[in-house]
Amino acid sequence: MTVDNYQSIPQPDEIDIREKEDAMGAYLMMFAALGAGLPLPILNLIAAIIYYYINKGKSLFVRFHALQSLLSQLPTSLLNAVAVFWGLRIIFLDYPFTDVFKGYLWLVGIANLLYIIFSLIGAVKARKGEMYYFILFGRLSYQSVFKKKSFEQNRIVNQPPK
Repeated sequence: MTVDNYQSIPQPDEIDIREKEDAMGAYLMMFAALGAGLPLPILNLIAAIIYYYINKGKSLFVRFHALQSLLSQLPTSLLNAVAVFWGLRIIFLDYPFTDVFKGYLWLVGIANLLYIIFSLIGAVKARKGEMYYFILFGRLSYQSVFKKKSFEQNRIVNQPPK
């Protein structure tokens, strides 16, 4: 990963307030979708996908934060979905309420708590115009958003007549 293969990262004073708010919204979208879709954990993921596709063309800064927010929701959404469907089986199909399920609920609760904490930090940093990299998803998002595309590297430059 060399610097030459990536576009420059915008600095906080180069980002207008609208972009900062849109980037912050990527993280806060999760809370709105969480409230509306608590029984359907995949609703958060659908909302994040829609938010990403609506806002990805605004700027690299907004695109980075929207993608990072989307990617970081994948594990918690999957964990939540399994917990909901496992719980529904226990409630409606009389499966036993085992210690394994209790342990899984603890795992899901801790994962959600960590996700909420990191999302709040990401939202605050985005509102300040700062880049904030989640442990795995930050690198993936950076490489996806800021990497120069091959057509940009082989850009044709018009020349005066020789």
